[in-house]
Amino acid sequence: MAIFAGLDDIDTANPVVVEKMIELFKGVVSEFKPDGFRIDTVKHVNLEFWTEFSPAIVDHAKSIGIPQFFMFGEVYDFTPEFLSKFTTTGNLQSILDFGFQGAMQKALIEGKGTDQLEQLFNGDHHYQDEDSDSSMLVTFTGNHDMGRFAYMLNKENPEMSEQEKLARVKLSNALMYFSRGIPVVYYGDEQGFVGDGNDKNSRQDMMPSLVDVYNDDDLLGTDKTTADANFDQSHVLYQDLANLANIYAANKALRQGKQQQVYSQATPGLYAFTRSDENAEYLIVANTATTDQSQTFTMQQHGYAPVVLAKDKTENNGVVTINLAPLSYAIYKAEK
Repeated sequence: MAIFAGLDDIDTANPVVVEKMIELFKGVVSEFKPDGFRIDTVKHVNLEFWTEFSPAIVDHAKSIGIPQFFMFGEVYDFTPEFLSKFTTTGNLQSILDFGFQGAMQKALIEGKGTDQLEQLFNGDHHYQDEDSDSSMLVTFTGNHDMGRFAYMLNKENPEMSEQEKLARVKLSNALMYFSRGIPVVYYGDEQGFVGDGNDKNSRQDMMPSLVDVYNDDDLLGTDKTTADANFDQSHVLYQDLANLANIYAANKALRQGKQQQVYSQATPGLYAFTRSDENAEYLIVANTATTDQSQTFTMQQHGYAPVVLAKDKTENNGVVTINLAPLSYAIYKAEK
């Protein structure tokens, strides 16, 4: 039985309740034909409930002509060992990848090494089962519960320049788009929203706000405040996210390709990995340091061509040297 924050409860261990909940949500799917569900506070319900509920709803959606119906759950935890229980034993198709968010925070906000990313992705095997894997996880850098990435960055580094904050936000978005998983952007991040905290302090209005605690925020990349309408398609972060989305859409392996780690280090600096499918291999390299970084990689593929330009690159018989400017990234593609 789930107990959460004093709310009235339902006995989800009772087979009759499970049956009726499945019946109820089949009805919702039949009537409204949604593309999927985002399920809140999943870990506060017994795991056995999800084991029955999840496949029943997905199978029903397919039976009425929604073949790609997708459900992902919110499990507020940062460890793959725990998170993965809900996609393997619990039969959910996917969950929000709080582990990814935590690694981004450590590497780009707290100034820890890029080995934080390696450690995260080393846990991906926990998600592997017959019908799902880590590529189906929903990745994000901040949300309505914990607050925005820009808020966390501002809190940890209040004296940091706006230029550096923007660069770190952009790099976090690039890593989210091009590493495994399904990237999700929290509304307002593309307008430079920051906020003063989590929950209600991170839920600013896009339309002109009358809320003082929102309107005194110093937004990133703009002179506007939340007292203005914020639907600016020329905003530097909107433009950056649009560019990421275009690259993501144009290169299949960056969406669906197998991920392999190439390099990380115990200090801020380079992190490198590949995404590959039957046609191409992409080498993605990010620099989390505030100084130029250079590293040489021995790659199986030859002839890497730039998708996103680095500072410069040399290659000789599969030995690739990448030079990266501070807080930047590069993507190279080799045809198979």
